[in-house]
Amino acid sequence: MNNFFKKLKNTLIWILLLFLGSSILSVIAFKYLPVPCTPLMFIRAFEQIGRGEEIRMKHQWVDMEDISNNLPLAVWASEDQRFLIHSGFDIQEIKTVIKENEHRGASTISQQTAKNIFLWPESSWLRKGFEVYFTMLIEVFWDKERIMEVYLNSIEMGDGIYGAEAVAHEHFNCTAANLTKQQSALIAASLPNPLKFNSSKPSRYMYKRQTWILRQMRNLGGHFPSKEEIKEIRDKG
Repeated sequence: MNNFFKKLKNTLIWILLLFLGSSILSVIAFKYLPVPCTPLMFIRAFEQIGRGEEIRMKHQWVDMEDISNNLPLAVWASEDQRFLIHSGFDIQEIKTVIKENEHRGASTISQQTAKNIFLWPESSWLRKGFEVYFTMLIEVFWDKERIMEVYLNSIEMGDGIYGAEAVAHEHFNCTAANLTKQQSALIAASLPNPLKFNSSKPSRYMYKRQTWILRQMRNLGGHFPSKEEIKEIRDKG
């Protein structure tokens, strides 16, 4: 019996070491390499097959310099205005949600990126635990510009549409580099639920949300900071 528990302990240790090693190596690799696909892309594809539909998966990686500055600015303004100064978790927002007993999420762009790249979408305590772990890893190994670049290339932006280049082509007949402030604000407005809110066919609510996001974009200075500017902002705290 003691021999069994010893073997079980050794097996669990090896599994843990394998997970830690593979996860850290994956995060380091994606610091430099484009992310070709995400778990959500495959989940959506299987859902489409299950409904007897053709697979819809529009996705094309583009580097940050090939994405209009308007889009990261719009996402920063709408999703996580403390993105540049927190370390992956917006403690102030979490405290506000708890204090006001609200059911809305307090996920940062870093947390959403970790979930999109490494995990599954359904919420559970297990997934939240892994999300915290991967968020800490990408905050350690990636800079904020890289987190934003991966986020903009991987997030679901419509039915079968993933990333900036795909949504620019499918919804606005342009490239990600040519997205306007208005278009970027509509894309950002759709992100809480891109299967419900279509940035190419905005509802009255989306136009209202777009107006708010455009105002926040101006308040944040009208552009998403460069790598050097981000460093200055973080140094100031």
